Amino acid sequence: MKKGVLLVNLGTPDKPEVKEIRHFLKYFLADQRVVAIPKAVWLPILYGPILMTRPKKVRAAYREIWTAAGSPLKVYMQQQVAQLQAQLPDYQVFEAMSYSQPFLTDVLGAIQETGIDDLTIVPMYPQYSTTTTMSIYDVVAKFYLKQSNMPTIHFVKDFYRETGYIDLLVTAIEQRLQDQTYDEIIVSYHGIPRSYVLKGDPYQNQCETTTALLQARLPEQVFRTTYQSKFGPNEWLTPATSATMKTLAQEGIKKILVITPGFVADCLETIEEIDVENRAYFMNNHGEQFDYIRPFNDDPRFTALLAQIVRQR
Repeated sequence: MKKGVLLVNLGTPDKPEVKEIRHFLKYFLADQRVVAIPKAVWLPILYGPILMTRPKKVRAAYREIWTAAGSPLKVYMQQQVAQLQAQLPDYQVFEAMSYSQPFLTDVLGAIQETGIDDLTIVPMYPQYSTTTTMSIYDVVAKFYLKQSNMPTIHFVKDFYRETGYIDLLVTAIEQRLQDQTYDEIIVSYHGIPRSYVLKGDPYQNQCETTTALLQARLPEQVFRTTYQSKFGPNEWLTPATSATMKTLAQEGIKKILVITPGFVADCLETIEEIDVENRAYFMNNHGEQFDYIRPFNDDPRFTALLAQIVRQR
């Protein structure tokens, strides 16, 4: 049996420039799993004011996070793939992105040509959402709809309950607690529209369960769940991370530790939104200490967890 593993993440612009950012956003925001508005209504808005203005607005932020090797998300993804390949020598490990190179459909085509007959697909999202994991499943299903043969597929829906995942988060928190005490630990997840949850998306429940699992392991700490990255006028999950940061000090919460369990690699939402923008909100509103735990990135313990997940399938 020829076995393969495919890691899939969201994607990133190829360069921190307007043209490349626009190209990325065009794919990302046109996905109806991401923006569940009828195309006849949404596409004129997307191709009009959004793609005309938003790339210019976020260009500076992308430039801030860019490294000599490129986008942090892509760089860490490549490192995760290389590490996982070393830990799974009996598998062939591939990487793909939903909205940028290497595109998921193209990678599935390459996998089909290798003759792999047992494929484990791992969306790099610990918590499931129709906006992320289900979007990947859509592409996989559409691809194989056109094929005459397919491998046995093991699709990892989520891994937020994996003991190893919670262990990694707890260990990171405990390391900070060795030298510092905090009034609260803020657990920030990427938000989604509330309407998606009302239609059955289990994302909010899985996020809250993740926080509860951390609380159970560290009962002496005070945890608070928030949601970041709101986009558009619709109601999103609350409390919003940004709004929370502006009011914590008024509650007497002056020293905080922030962790983002939904992200497995640094990106715009972690580096710029959390560690720059939300740090400023907190400190400019009488906060005293803001510490942030970065995502797993190239930590080999995380790729060891991925290897364990794959071998369990």
